[in-house]
Amino acid sequence: PDKPVSRPETLNHNELTVLPYFGDVSSNITSLSLVHNRISELSMLQLQPYVALESLDLTSNLITELKVGSFPSMQLKHLNLSNNKISVLEPGCFENISSSLLVLRLNRNRLALLPSKVFKLPQLQFLEMKRNRIKVVESLTFKGMDSLKSLKMQRNGITKLMDGAFFGLNSIEELELEHNNLTEVNKGWLYGLRMLRVLRVSHNAVGIIRPDSWEFCQKLEELDLSHNHLTRLEETAFIGLSLLESLNLGENSISHLGEGLFSSLASLRTLDFRNNEISWAIEDSIGLFDGMKKLNTLILQQNKIKSITKKAFDGLEELEHLDLSKNDIMSIDPEAMSHMKLKAFVLNTSSLLCDCHMSWLGSWMKENRFLQSVSAVCAHPPPLLGHNVLSISPEQFVCNDFPKPRLTTHPETAVALRGINVTLSCVASSSSDTPMTTAWRKDGEVLYDAEVQNYARYQDGELIYTTVLHLLNVNFTDEGRYQCVISNHFGSNYSNRARLTVNGDLMFFRGKAFVDKKYEQINVLTL
Repeated sequence: PDKPVSRPETLNHNELTVLPYFGDVSSNITSLSLVHNRISELSMLQLQPYVALESLDLTSNLITELKVGSFPSMQLKHLNLSNNKISVLEPGCFENISSSLLVLRLNRNRLALLPSKVFKLPQLQFLEMKRNRIKVVESLTFKGMDSLKSLKMQRNGITKLMDGAFFGLNSIEELELEHNNLTEVNKGWLYGLRMLRVLRVSHNAVGIIRPDSWEFCQKLEELDLSHNHLTRLEETAFIGLSLLESLNLGENSISHLGEGLFSSLASLRTLDFRNNEISWAIEDSIGLFDGMKKLNTLILQQNKIKSITKKAFDGLEELEHLDLSKNDIMSIDPEAMSHMKLKAFVLNTSSLLCDCHMSWLGSWMKENRFLQSVSAVCAHPPPLLGHNVLSISPEQFVCNDFPKPRLTTHPETAVALRGINVTLSCVASSSSDTPMTTAWRKDGEVLYDAEVQNYARYQDGELIYTTVLHLLNVNFTDEGRYQCVISNHFGSNYSNRARLTVNGDLMFFRGKAFVDKKYEQINVLTL
């Protein structure tokens, strides 16, 4: 023919030990695949005939290192060296293809160290180094890769990302770090990722999200922190992520959520919180989801939730998909569901307290066509044990008793002098003789070592339960909001939050009591 025709060449699954030479036709080959051969090195001499080569696939060979001069000057765009034995990348090894290379795959090799300046690849858009042996990524490792869009470093055993580890990746949109050993998220290693849209850090050992972590990557749209070691999320955890659309926090051990945690996530559409321990935040009606006006999908599967109160989902104006499965839910307030326009609802519980407050559930399930996705079976009262709510007539839902604790006395706000003793108390009653338990919280934190006295007595066929918190020799560190949580087999009830304010020292002069003048108010003074 008058004009040479470019062509691919495939020689996979052979016993080749060097790159083959095809004579004059080599200059027309644009794509060369030599997967599963026995090639042990790359040399400039062997590649020189392939002047038109744009794609080279050497997956599953025996290459151990890339040296300076491994490639001639050529317009190679796609290079796949995955599943070799590469442990050494000499600085400058990609120099002769740096002006053209767009995709580089180095997965399943033996790389442990990434030398500085080895990745001077200004046109590269996709870099993969999954399943290597990289433990630490030093500062400025990727400087000089202004066009990179995606970096994948899963399953390396990375324990440390130094400050500025990804600095210079001015165009990166996707960073995948799953299945490593990272212990925290901080702004140091996120420095410079201003265009990042997707960050995946699942299956690591992340136990903390530092304040201001997201200062340098506020364009993030998808964040995956599932399968980590998170136990608490402070109110600062997601500040700056106003564009985030998808957040996965599933499979952690999260039990503490700071107030206003999600208030900055105005764009979030999907929140996956499966298999954590956030029942208190859901049951206590603290406005957990305030500000999340665009949330479409909420997954709360397996969180030890027993009751859904009427304000549990306040603020979720656009919610369409709700998953409450694997929670042994006992009660659901109809007002919690009435303001939502759900299209999908998942619930499977055989623990329902089928009193008059649950008579709405069966007809609501039918109206919204959730019969296939919802299994709702009664555990109480005894005559309805094991019955599906769909099989119970309206007149069978009665309120003859109240087995779940009902708070009759809440702790009261107080102002106290420093150094005195303070007591706060709660009283609850129940028609059930099931034992009650107490937890006291201060500013949302459980007081595990608090001095607490609990009393139980029967009166007129009811179990009356009193719990008293003793705060001895109070100091300014004791200031805060106190709350009791009283539980039994049928669920928990949460008291109001009582604020304790501690004022200054009491001074004695000639047998009379005085208050330090720099403190303005003492409500109660007992001598």
